[in-house]
Amino acid sequence: MNLLAVISQHGLGHLAQAAPVLNALRKQQPDLALTIWSGLSPAALHSRIDGAFSHRHEAADVGLLMHDAMRVDVEASYAAYHAFHTDWPARVRHEADWLLKHGFDLVFTDVAYLPLAAASAAGIPSVALCSLNWSDISQAYLAGMPDMPRIFEQINTAYAAAGAFLQPTPSMPMLQLACRQAIAPIAAAGCNRRPELNRTLSLAANSKLVLLGFGGVAYSGKGQLPRIQGVVWLTPDDWSDDAVAARPDRIAFGRTGFSFLDLLASSDALITKVGYGSFVEAAAHAVPVLYLDRPDWPETPYLANWLIENGTAAAMDEASLFSDQLGVALAALWRLPRKVAIETGGAEQAVELLVQHHLVQQNSAAHRSAAR
Repeated sequence: MNLLAVISQHGLGHLAQAAPVLNALRKQQPDLALTIWSGLSPAALHSRIDGAFSHRHEAADVGLLMHDAMRVDVEASYAAYHAFHTDWPARVRHEADWLLKHGFDLVFTDVAYLPLAAASAAGIPSVALCSLNWSDISQAYLAGMPDMPRIFEQINTAYAAAGAFLQPTPSMPMLQLACRQAIAPIAAAGCNRRPELNRTLSLAANSKLVLLGFGGVAYSGKGQLPRIQGVVWLTPDDWSDDAVAARPDRIAFGRTGFSFLDLLASSDALITKVGYGSFVEAAAHAVPVLYLDRPDWPETPYLANWLIENGTAAAMDEASLFSDQLGVALAALWRLPRKVAIETGGAEQAVELLVQHHLVQQNSAAHRSAAR
């Protein structure tokens, strides 16, 4: 299979969904020819995707532009959508020509819509996968702005061109997509290496290790994490500052030498924002979650309700993150009944559907060749 996989650069949640699918597909097809079209860095892609691939290193969608992990930059997002959709038909034709030039058999996207429109124009089958789509998300912030109805129509037409839109559990409803198909949760697996981590970081055996991760989008919350007896914070590298050296209870990811998934599997709790990757990976490792609520984010009710039902979790307001209330919230979280790890399997289901679409393409090509 000569596959084009398109992965949104809006944080790392799209990579967290797509990478297990691509890895499962490569196990089934070791000779897979894989091209990744994504604005994500090569390092980010290689940290999750096994094996070799070519990389078209540019954005394939707008997503939303962010002030930080919690706040959408509405004005910049509006301008970006206008620029992205300038002379849309010509842009679609250009990308269709690029797809044909590279001889792709199948286009798989999480969840850019331009490649779906281009694949339709080129006569190449396509499959989308995501817990959201950019039409629903962008309309929540940009509806009513000048010229956006035309842009929304182009986005929806592109999504409708997909042969299937796979919705990993949990997902937004997306009832407007006739080709939608629900599948099981998707999560990559980490390894609980807590004894080794304790030795590496010189932690006491009874320490509580709390991981903070915001889905790969920088977070600009202001303040210092409180000092809590027995709690050690694992924080993103971009949180590092001069004060960290004087705080043995705060350790940047990069100092550990462990992957994020192994850190997650080895932690006593995760503090994060609402997001598919963080929620489902935590539930898959039975790690309790304390999450910052995002009432404006359209996915929030679907993801949060699922996590409360299937994981060990509680919401908190953003102001509590840098106050003594954080210790109270963590203590309450650890008193909750501990849920067992959820079952996944969505990646394998997605692979079955990708292979089916590839077989349809092969059969169609064979019939066209016979007819000639």
